[in-house]
Amino acid sequence: MAESVSLTHATRRPNLKDHGRDALRTLFAERGWPAYRADQVAAWLYQQDVEDLDAMTNLPQPIREALVAEFDTRALEVVETQRSVDGTQKLLLGARDGARIEAVLIPEERRNTLCVSTQVGCPLTCDFCATGALGFTRNLSTAEIVDQVLHARRHMEPGGSLTNLVFMGMGEPLLNLPAVSEAIRILTDPKAFALAPRRVTVSTAGVLPQIGPLLEVAPIHLAVSLHATTDEVRDVLVPLNKRFPIAELLATLREEPRIHRRRPVFFEYTLMKGVNDSVADAKRLPGLLRGIPSKVNVIPMNPHDDAPYEPPSAEVVDRFTAALHEGGVRVTLRRDRGRDIDAACGQLANRQAAGNA
Repeated sequence: MAESVSLTHATRRPNLKDHGRDALRTLFAERGWPAYRADQVAAWLYQQDVEDLDAMTNLPQPIREALVAEFDTRALEVVETQRSVDGTQKLLLGARDGARIEAVLIPEERRNTLCVSTQVGCPLTCDFCATGALGFTRNLSTAEIVDQVLHARRHMEPGGSLTNLVFMGMGEPLLNLPAVSEAIRILTDPKAFALAPRRVTVSTAGVLPQIGPLLEVAPIHLAVSLHATTDEVRDVLVPLNKRFPIAELLATLREEPRIHRRRPVFFEYTLMKGVNDSVADAKRLPGLLRGIPSKVNVIPMNPHDDAPYEPPSAEVVDRFTAALHEGGVRVTLRRDRGRDIDAACGQLANRQAAGNA
């Protein structure tokens, strides 16, 4: 089964959205076309949201015909959308090879955030995450990452605009760094999506060799899925810790010069009842993070059928965050969004609404 999916994906026609503007210019130059024609195509695709190459009327007909013959412009189609009582929307998206992924659009008073996926499933098998229970099928292409953003924009309320993008959906972004990097270039290109790099956050469980290369792409935010203060606990929750233990992870961040020249690292800490929610954990964390510009996002566990964990009580959450404050840690308690449609952190598992499976 996995081999046939991989082969189908490998033999698909090339997609124009796999290329940032510089790559498009190179592609066009190889065909003897002026570089500004690539800029025109990028504007049609990303600013005007036009995928029909024949509708790109400022391109000469021979170029349009050549592009139609060689390239695709669509990578994903919407299979289903679900809307939470809090306004969060989850998009179930289908790829050409039948693979399915999810993206989550989170509207707030002053911003609209999109959570995008980077892999079909995930190879990291984090013990509390529904995506990890799916196993791993393949990486997404740049076009498939970018298409999530385009589809989400089409599902926004009239007059709304996408303000923030987080690579926190299905998969580990740093295990798909080439496609993620090119997607970031497209998303932050002033002549494409024009998102400010400070509005883009990439989350990782700690694939250490790829952190430096990621930060070279653009001055984006880095988020690290920590979830524990001891290797004993993190080895279970985040098995990647056995390869890159906490001390090595934090030393890498402490020594990364780009981190000290820009914004703080966001540390994601999912609280699980009786597992990592003690006051001792909270008091241990400030010392671990010392020397790293940081902010901790505390996330009470979002329960689902694939994990044996539960969220702690509100009193335990308050006690934990208070201890962090007392330790001098900048901390935010993240509200769960879209839990009723399995769209909250750790819940993405390609589940369709009841009756639509």
